[in-house]
Amino acid sequence: MSDLTEKEKKYQKWIVVLSIIIPLAVAGLFGVNLPRMGVDVQPLTFLPPIYASINGLTAVVLIIAVMAIKRGNRTLHERLMKFAILLSVLFLLMYIGYHMTSESTSFGGEGGIRYVYFFILITHIVLSIVIIPLVLFTYVRALAERFDKHKKLAKITFPIWLYVAVTGVIVYFMISPYYLH
Repeated sequence: MSDLTEKEKKYQKWIVVLSIIIPLAVAGLFGVNLPRMGVDVQPLTFLPPIYASINGLTAVVLIIAVMAIKRGNRTLHERLMKFAILLSVLFLLMYIGYHMTSESTSFGGEGGIRYVYFFILITHIVLSIVIIPLVLFTYVRALAERFDKHKKLAKITFPIWLYVAVTGVIVYFMISPYYLH
């Protein structure tokens, strides 16, 4: 990667660090349940429909952003992509907050639907880890005005990010009948 600009080199280390730290932190915090640790905290059981809606909105924003750039509207595309990143961060914070304050919900479906659910869930989780560096490298290439490389990577990043956003909504709808209220 000797053809990296100074701006890309500056961000490359941070992207690698964040791409490792974020999944490890989420995995670690997923195991932290404050009520079970004796912390008097109100369970944030209202969050799943909110963060599922944020996933849905992210999918819509991504589609509109692609349409904007195809129409030549770089300013709108840039704003929408920043908004999509912000939505993803908000989702992550709410997801962690929910799991730190509430018991995990088990999927109660049986038969073939159970296999479908777990396939969607596992691919969603794996690709949500993969998408972190892809989004960040794609974004940095745009910041560095390396639009040829940005576009090439975005063609990989977009469908994966869209899949993660859409499957987040699907997972929510599939597990929502089993949430404890």
